[in-house]
Amino acid sequence: MSALNKNNSAVKRIMQEAKELANDPCTDYSAAPLEDDIFEWHCTLRGPSGTEFEGGLYHFRIVLPAEYPFRPPSLMVLTPNGRFELNTKICISFTNYHEEEWQPAWGVRTAIIGLQGFFPLKGQAALGVGSIEYPVSERKRLAHLSREWVCPQCQRSNLECLPDPASDTSSAQPLDSAVPLPVSPPLDTTSSRHCESTPSHLHQPTTAHSAALDEPRLETPDTALSVSRVPEATIDKETVPATPASVPLGVPSDRPPHRSQRPPLLLDTAICVLLVLVLALLCRRVL
Repeated sequence: MSALNKNNSAVKRIMQEAKELANDPCTDYSAAPLEDDIFEWHCTLRGPSGTEFEGGLYHFRIVLPAEYPFRPPSLMVLTPNGRFELNTKICISFTNYHEEEWQPAWGVRTAIIGLQGFFPLKGQAALGVGSIEYPVSERKRLAHLSREWVCPQCQRSNLECLPDPASDTSSAQPLDSAVPLPVSPPLDTTSSRHCESTPSHLHQPTTAHSAALDEPRLETPDTALSVSRVPEATIDKETVPATPASVPLGVPSDRPPHRSQRPPLLLDTAICVLLVLVLALLCRRVL
């Protein structure tokens, strides 16, 4: 690779795609250029799921032209599969058999994914150069054998080139081994009876409230203007003056008379005079 002209557009593109595939691996395929020829790639592809190729691993070659990416590549399958002939250039829409349909924006990854989509085709859609039609049972047998198939040039089996993805152990965990749910204690029948009936202390009023409820009301025209009673603990005695209605008639009050918090009038007058004098001195200095 050291002798390659890195200023060549094809070499630049191939090295860029090789780097992208190496940095972004996929569980469905693996691909890399040969060490002595970057225009020839060896790829291992996983058989599409839900078909007779499921579980199979297929090795194939991708040969890139010198004018790549302006001309399409050539594909040749190496692993026996029952769908494509071996070591024969395949005629599909993105190969050298249909250069008019090739687009320079496509690449090696496009060819790999496209080949995987052509595996399950049947009938007229499966016809073309390099296509063969084997029975489903034979294709399944070949898919089972393809996992241990060894490429004579790579000297590696397909399973070594593309290992099976690690299974999710958490999803395969049986239900019996799951974390047990907490078991609620048995219900007490006696406590359930108490729960059905409202506690007695919620129905029975306190002595203070019962006394207030039992207190007879005066039948006067002013009964419509009833005064709500508020507990004394919630009222600030210093801020709320005592009302005459709270003192029973005929009982002398021990509280001193409420004094007005308003300052005396003489003090207000003295403050006003001082302000006038200060303003007069200021005006005199200014003038």
